[in-house]
Amino acid sequence: MSLSIQRASQGAQRWEISFTTVTTEDTEADFILGTVTGLTTTDTMVMPQLPSVVKNNTATANLTISVAQTAGASSVTVVSDGVIQKGSFIKFSNHDKLYMVTADVSAGTAPISIHPKLKQAVATTDTMLTGDSVLFTYFRDIDNLTGLTFSDGVLSQAGTITLVGSFY
Repeated sequence: MSLSIQRASQGAQRWEISFTTVTTEDTEADFILGTVTGLTTTDTMVMPQLPSVVKNNTATANLTISVAQTAGASSVTVVSDGVIQKGSFIKFSNHDKLYMVTADVSAGTAPISIHPKLKQAVATTDTMLTGDSVLFTYFRDIDNLTGLTFSDGVLSQAGTITLVGSFY
């Protein structure tokens, strides 16, 4: 048996987001403290979107669902007050699964094609979340931090952090 951590699940969507961190002398202590506190807990952040998608999206953050959809549907009809570009990440107010818009949508009442198919039904009382309202929930673990190095007791490389999230 190895000492490595293994997580397994079925019927889940798994996301891994990796990034290199940059610190300044003013933030090194805060970085180290933030690294070791709150481990093995979950946290949230705004789901990163491509800059071109953010620039071209003009729809507000919460859109009204105009037609209820059952689980397994590949599109949801919403009332949009602006553009939702292909490649945008979205969520629905009644569950945490992340979806991607697969075709551009203009303002008005229109079906929005999504991938993957709806995991849970949505009703007209729910809303579709876009932009900064799309939160990514991730698990914090020191195993997700690599490349942290010190030179003469001073942090010289902040390393790479990988955030792992699963959605049912």
